[in-house]
Amino acid sequence: MADEPDVSQAAPTYGAINTRLLDGDLVNFLVSLRGAANETDVTAYAECAAAQYALIRGYGFARHVRTNVSESAGTWRGDAVYTISPAIPQGLQTIDAEVTVANCTEAGIPTV
Repeated sequence: MADEPDVSQAAPTYGAINTRLLDGDLVNFLVSLRGAANETDVTAYAECAAAQYALIRGYGFARHVRTNVSESAGTWRGDAVYTISPAIPQGLQTIDAEVTVANCTEAGIPTV
């Protein structure tokens, strides 16, 4: 029907971000959101949290280690682990924290 909203274009509702320092530069991020289109929304939220956390700690980079995503009753949860570092780390899934936070802001994704 023409009067129904296009839910495919609705933005997710972002929930809490919980951070836990696991060991030195290894950090765990627990995120939750409702209305996610798929796992990509969850991983993007965790990445935004990791980038902002790196900046808060005075680091410029992060590297993705792993993300586990689950969904139950419309609530999506992400359990992600990143390393943070002052210099670009080795690995394939590195992020520049400043660039990532700027991209998150532009996309409307909250950070820590």
